[in-house]
Amino acid sequence: MPARLLAGLTAALLTTAALVGTSTAQAAGTHRPAPPVAATAVPRHAVTGYWQNFDNGARVQKLKEVDGAYDIIAVSFAEATGQPGAVTFQLDPAVGYASTDEFKADIKAKQAAGTSVVLSVGGERGAVSVNDAASAKNFADSVSGLMDEYGFNGVDIDLENGLNSASMTQALKAVHDRHADIVVTMAPQTIDMQSPQNEYFKTALGIKGFLTAVNMQYYNSGSMNGCDGKVYAQGTVDFLTALACIQLEGGLDPSQVGIGVPASARAAGGGYVAPSVVNAALDCLTRGSNCGSFKPARTYPGLRGAMTWSTNWDAANGNAFATQVGAHVHGLP
Repeated sequence: MPARLLAGLTAALLTTAALVGTSTAQAAGTHRPAPPVAATAVPRHAVTGYWQNFDNGARVQKLKEVDGAYDIIAVSFAEATGQPGAVTFQLDPAVGYASTDEFKADIKAKQAAGTSVVLSVGGERGAVSVNDAASAKNFADSVSGLMDEYGFNGVDIDLENGLNSASMTQALKAVHDRHADIVVTMAPQTIDMQSPQNEYFKTALGIKGFLTAVNMQYYNSGSMNGCDGKVYAQGTVDFLTALACIQLEGGLDPSQVGIGVPASARAAGGGYVAPSVVNAALDCLTRGSNCGSFKPARTYPGLRGAMTWSTNWDAANGNAFATQVGAHVHGLP
């Protein structure tokens, strides 16, 4: 049985068991808190896609309409409140949900099918700031509350306007303390992962014990240094492999590294590559084949996979990423 199907069946059985237990307790007149969402196992090689809680010209879709190839769906975005570090989430009427309950039902259905659904914090215009103990606590409290309210499997960190590693590490560890099976992903910009001394990189290393994946944004970047010290231009297979190498050799486990790319040329200002280029980069890193001019000194068969912005842009592009990259990721060694 495929791992994703097995995970989905397990999640469904656990959820059913929890519901039965709750019904029995209520029948006996005993009040118990609502059962936690059953954990959804992230497969060894995973495809991540961001789902847009807004309409920006891409295909508007409900969660249930997201292609089944996605193993992790990052709901975009949780936003800042008036309280430092705290975040909130509200459904945009533009996405077409008649109620919050309908949205929650879609989350549960995706989880039953083996997909993890996480809440992404930040985005290009996000103004969430976690820079001291108080804001770290506010962040942890609010994220944990939203996980409990909506049934999210975890959180994605997509802060593009600065990050304090000590405070964010503290905050994420606090969330993990409350949800031991949490899925945590990150989507730093290329400049944020050039060195293990960068704040984003330090955060990833600080939560390495439970970090799921860093899906760096290999786009809207311009040229950057690779792990061999050479400069590579975005939009090439060498850009993907030589920059991934920095993370792979800088302390992250291969299972915690993914390649993040736009789903279409319209999805980003620059850096789009065809699915075949993404697949070549995956082959180069995991098998040592289909490389460009840069070839890593060793292979990383455990590489987590790939991410795209966004499932909506992918749908507008005929789901080319989900179909082509998705199948390739799931066929990795």
